[in-house]
Amino acid sequence: MDFMMHSEQQNQLEPTQAPVERHSHNQWNPYVDNGGTSLIIAGKDFVLVASDARQSVGYNINTRYDPKAYELSNKTVLATSVCSADAKRLCEVLEQRAQLYYHKHERQISTQALAQQLSNTLYSRRMFPYYVFPLLGGIDAEGKGAAYSYDAIGNMERVTYKAFGSASALVQPFLDNQIGMKNQRGAEGERMLTREEALRLAIDSFTGAAERDIYTGDWLDIFIIDAAGVHKETRELKHD
Repeated sequence: MDFMMHSEQQNQLEPTQAPVERHSHNQWNPYVDNGGTSLIIAGKDFVLVASDARQSVGYNINTRYDPKAYELSNKTVLATSVCSADAKRLCEVLEQRAQLYYHKHERQISTQALAQQLSNTLYSRRMFPYYVFPLLGGIDAEGKGAAYSYDAIGNMERVTYKAFGSASALVQPFLDNQIGMKNQRGAEGERMLTREEALRLAIDSFTGAAERDIYTGDWLDIFIIDAAGVHKETRELKHD
């Protein structure tokens, strides 16, 4: 008798219909992660900005040359990572505002002013952010290299070096060791690199990252900004 009553209670507790499964993979998402990596290194009288050119989604490579670094003026370069479409739109907005500044004041916008403009632009979109993590490099009013890093809603920090993107977990510790001198006995803080050292370090960083990160590779765009202007070179990375 007890067994029959226990069985009836179980039947009453069991659901009569299986729960409906939710398939979130069919939902539309306005953002996409296109991978890629960017870094910036500030020197005494120069800034180096570098980024790879691979654009991918998942395990598919959309194109092997989609630049992530853009020359905004003759002394400022913007590098981005993550969403390619948002990066291009952000670059267009900044270029337009730099041109408006030039036509209004009859001079190029300064690096500091453009850095603040970028922060304001990102913050103005905080309710529907640009899915990018920018790095801005240029020459400041004193002729020194200026490097700025941002989050997606405009928080800004002036840095000596920084890496963002899919391989940042590989590149940032390397920069911490070689420039920040972190976890090294007898080190006296960050060291200031020469132009040749910064170039060699950037190439080594991306060469190593391309070996381990499938979203980084193909081509490497390197911008060096100094008092004479912006100098660009492109080098080859792994294509697999």
